[in-house]
Amino acid sequence: MRRTSRLLTGTALAVAAAGLATAPAYGSSATGSLEVSPSSVVPGGHVTVSTTACGEDGTAAGDASAVGAGTFTLAPGTHEKDAKGRFRVPPSAQPGTYEIVAVCAEGGRRVTGDLVVTLTSPRQQVHPRGSVKTGVGGGLGRDPVQTAAGVAALAVAAAGGTWLLHRRARGDGI
Repeated sequence: MRRTSRLLTGTALAVAAAGLATAPAYGSSATGSLEVSPSSVVPGGHVTVSTTACGEDGTAAGDASAVGAGTFTLAPGTHEKDAKGRFRVPPSAQPGTYEIVAVCAEGGRRVTGDLVVTLTSPRQQVHPRGSVKTGVGGGLGRDPVQTAAGVAALAVAAAGGTWLLHRRARGDGI
C-alpha cells in the first residue's frame, strides 16, 4: 500500500513538473503574445511581427517608437487568426533591448514582444571546405605527392603481408 502511494505521488509530481516546464512554451501563444522575427537585428534591418491575440480578421496598430521606427499596421496574415506587420529599424538605433507593442483594433487588447538591436549581425552558416587539418593523415589532401606516397606505402605493406602469408602456408617458416 505504501509503495503504491509513493509511486502515485511520484508520478503526479513528475506530471506536474512536466506541465510547469512546458507551460511557458505553450502559454505565450494561448494568451496571444507578439512574436518578433528576427528577435535580434542590426540597425537598418527589417523586422516582422505577428500575433494571434486579435482573433480572426484581426488588425492591430503596432508601435516600435521605442527603437525609433514609429508606428506600423498589423493586417490579417495567411494563417488563421494571425495578424502580421513589418517595420524597419532605423540605422541610427542604439544597441539594446526594446519593447514592441501592438494594440488590437477590436477589444483594444495590448500585446508586447522584445527586439534586441546589436551591432554585429548573426553569423551565417559556414560550410567546410578542403581536408581536415588533424596533423595525422587526412582525407586525400591537396598534395598529390603525399597521396602517392601513402598509396605506395599501403601497396608495399599489402605485398609484404601476402608474401609472408604465402611462405607460412608453404611451410618455409618465417
